[in-house]
Amino acid sequence: MFTSPTSVCGDAVLIAAPPSLHRQGLLTTLRDTWPSLALSVTADAAQLPSLVRQQAYSLLVIDSVLSGPTLLNLLHQLRSIRSCQPVLVLVSHRLAPALRQHLLRAGANALLSCQVAPAAVVAAVSSLLNGSTGGKASSTSAPRHFQPPTPFSQREAEVLRLVIDDYCNREIADRLCLSVRTVESHRRALLQKTGAKTLVGLVVQAVREGWVGVA
Repeated sequence: MFTSPTSVCGDAVLIAAPPSLHRQGLLTTLRDTWPSLALSVTADAAQLPSLVRQQAYSLLVIDSVLSGPTLLNLLHQLRSIRSCQPVLVLVSHRLAPALRQHLLRAGANALLSCQVAPAAVVAAVSSLLNGSTGGKASSTSAPRHFQPPTPFSQREAEVLRLVIDDYCNREIADRLCLSVRTVESHRRALLQKTGAKTLVGLVVQAVREGWVGVA
């Protein structure tokens, strides 16, 4: 599904990522940092070439999970359509160095791990926006402290990372060799420690405040 702003003013950014809690956290971070930024979202990588033909975006953010093994071909195609289109690719922290080089050669301006703190996301996006808009983009959000209200245990941090990656309780239990009941207990503890009322609220806070990497 593609959602387009009713009116485009200032910078326009296109986010290509699967519908997930992580994507929601990313969008919230961008909206909080740049309230006037016009954000469009698509979960269909096949739409990207036609969308880029129709409009020149200040920045295109692509989650590598969305396009999988076709990402290199997609980047080449986008570069052939708009040679100066800034592209930020969100990648797994386990990405092989050789593949990183191929992605950069194919047209990615920058690569960013999906697990980095919001400050790194803001810095990367700001750099690319400034490059495409002559330095007009500016951050308006207050600095983040990047610490949860109550420290997480190592296991709680592991559960949180998997929750952000959209794993269900059973999948988290299997990956961490825990019972589903134990996973549910860790999730309740995370809600209590952060003061979040819902799982979505927990993930949004975690992505915005950089709690993902906190153990």
